[in-house]
Formats: sequence, C-alpha cells, structure tokens
Amino acid sequence: MSKRTPAAGKENDPPRNSPSIPEPGQGKRGEEGYLGYLLRQASAAHRLRMERAMADVGVTLPQFLVLTMLRAYTGISNADLARLTMLTPQTVSVIVTNLERSGAITRRPHAVHGRIQHIDVTPEGSALLAACRERSGGIEQDLLEGFSPKEEEVVRRWLVHVARLGSDKSAP
Repeated sequence: MSKRTPAAGKENDPPRNSPSIPEPGQGKRGEEGYLGYLLRQASAAHRLRMERAMADVGVTLPQFLVLTMLRAYTGISNADLARLTMLTPQTVSVIVTNLERSGAITRRPHAVHGRIQHIDVTPEGSALLAACRERSGGIEQDLLEGFSPKEEEVVRRWLVHVARLGSDKSAP
C-alpha cells in the first residue's frame, strides 16, 4: 500500500516551499527584467485593460484593431487588414464576417480583381468605434502618466524600432 501526501490546500495553491511570484514592477517583472519579457507583460496587461473597457459595447481588442485600421485605411482588403492588425487571415475573416453581420462594416467588390473585396466602415461602425475610443482614451492617457513629452517621444521611437526589427526579413 502506498502512502499519499495530504493535499496542501486548494488545487491552485503553490507548494509551501516554492518562491513567491513578484508583482509586476518587482524583481525580474520590474526594471531589472528582460526587455522581451517586460514587453510581453506590458502587452498582456494592456490587452486585458482594453478588453475590460470595451466589454460593455461587446467589442474585443482584435475587433477594435480591425475597425481602427479600416477607418485609417479606407477600402483595404482582408489580406491588407491581416497584415496591419498582425492577426491571421483566418481570424480577420471571422472578425470581418461578424462585423458585417452586425452592420459595422460593408464589403464591396474590387473594380478589377474579382476575388478581392474592399471593406468600409458604416455609420453604425463609426459610432461603435467612437464608443470604443471613448472607453480606451483613459487607458491611452494612463500609458503616458509620469512621462514628459520628450520621454514619450523616446518610448514611441523605441517601440517603432522593436516593430521594425520584427519585420526585417533578414533577421534570424
């Protein structure tokens, strides 16, 4: 007969001798952490805040990205939209179908290429996007809290630099 160790409490409780996980901003989750990890941590936290802010209007962050890019680049195709939003073509296709079904966007055939459809934001979609921007505006301002305009400029330049590194085809 084998002996079993009694459970240490709830299933999700860490074992008693495991190290405590630091809060964001502490230890490796703070300024001494790896940049890639900190970027991922920040992205996850930002996504969660954005999704919570837009939940009452029934919009996810990917849907908000799609509407934003459609407004910024009128008449683009699904393929262009996938590249701009950094989502898979399959995901964009589902989002576009759902947004079209809700009346937020319309599709129209390309003048030359039969298989390509241009996508446009409807007045209903513009109102939905405005509601999302209203909810996300405070989050955007929170990102800049405590930073001077010069520091904001450096952060923006660094984020663009990181994005360009990721788009460089010759990089490993």
